[in-house]
Amino acid sequence: MAIIPPSQLQKLEPCPSGPLQILPLAVSAPETTSGATDSSPALQTLALSLTIPTYNEGQNIGPLVERLTTLLDRALPQDYELIVVDDDSPDLTWNTALELQATYPQLRVLRRQDERGLSSAVIRGWQVARGRCLGVIDADLQHPPEVLVGLLDAIQQGADLAVGSRHVEGGGVSEWSLARRVLSRGAQTVGLLLLPRVVGRVSDPMSGYFVVQREAIAGPLLNPKGYKILLEVLGRGTIDTIAEVGYVFQERQEGASKVTWRQYIDYIHHLLRLRLGGRLSRLHQRFPMQRFVRFGLVGLSGVVVDMAILYLLHSTLGLPLTRSKIVAAEVAIINNFIWNDAWTFADVSLQQQGWSARLKRFLKFNLVCLAGLVLNVLVLNVVYNLVFGQRWAYLANLVAIAIVTFWNFWLNLKLSWRVTQVK
Repeated sequence: MAIIPPSQLQKLEPCPSGPLQILPLAVSAPETTSGATDSSPALQTLALSLTIPTYNEGQNIGPLVERLTTLLDRALPQDYELIVVDDDSPDLTWNTALELQATYPQLRVLRRQDERGLSSAVIRGWQVARGRCLGVIDADLQHPPEVLVGLLDAIQQGADLAVGSRHVEGGGVSEWSLARRVLSRGAQTVGLLLLPRVVGRVSDPMSGYFVVQREAIAGPLLNPKGYKILLEVLGRGTIDTIAEVGYVFQERQEGASKVTWRQYIDYIHHLLRLRLGGRLSRLHQRFPMQRFVRFGLVGLSGVVVDMAILYLLHSTLGLPLTRSKIVAAEVAIINNFIWNDAWTFADVSLQQQGWSARLKRFLKFNLVCLAGLVLNVLVLNVVYNLVFGQRWAYLANLVAIAIVTFWNFWLNLKLSWRVTQVK
């Protein structure tokens, strides 16, 4: 591993911490990870602060900075800055960027060691920025730097937001496969369905190449998910006028692509978060999701037990369906209690030890589940007899189990495994 001289490390900018919020230039910046307040916005303001989020882009950062400075020295002489925000790349991209500062003094470098993610990296860069306009560009040279001039022209003509787009005149993709084209368009279509008033404002909502007026996004708390920061800007910013500039998305020449299936999952999550506003976060605070997942996994083991006993009694021994179901469900209840007590609610069980306390929990658990069993049997018979026409008994059983799962979890959470003071 390379040894970085302390003098080199001192060139790093302090990383902001705390809320992901862009402040007006007249207001002090948020605290840094060291606890000090960064006073960058109080310094001389600039026309543009362009953030470059990086991870393992050591081969690309030099050529990109060279091309950007060549363009911006003509368009905005002495009136811009480039901010590299690196997520502690194993290839030491941040150190490569620091070595460029001797040639390019307008370059600033942040090395993040406690956070990860492209969108949050962009916001952290903007938090230390001194620009009246804030921009972002990928470090892999897939965004042609030359298009930045057109974006700046649009801002100077009054746009609040100027977006580089692959889907307007002059835009496109170079050598994308059919599958990638379908995924990209499919993601945009999903966005239009879930968030039409946001996604529908631009032709390329998944673009990561844009410039925005600082005052248009200063103030609101930002909460990005994944790598589509433009969604957050459109959804939470005060954006009136939007301009789009076409560009052709280039193929990566060096390094490896960061796009995976996880990025598309994060994109859907981000859309839902914006669509529902704060309701998802409030639901997450009120509903113990991790505990519910464990309860659900235990329930799946109970399904196996339930189905096995039901098959044995109903299909093999020929007992009536309802009677077989009651016995199968009780055996599954015992199985589920053992696992829930030892795993799902283990923290509560440790506070209520002893066979007496365990017996009380089992009795309450059994009563709740028996009440659920009545509901289960009713749902099973309704679905089996009325919906499925006395066919597909096991599918009807699964439907009944799914409905009763929420009943069992919520009541057991409130009754069987309450956090009480044991005397």
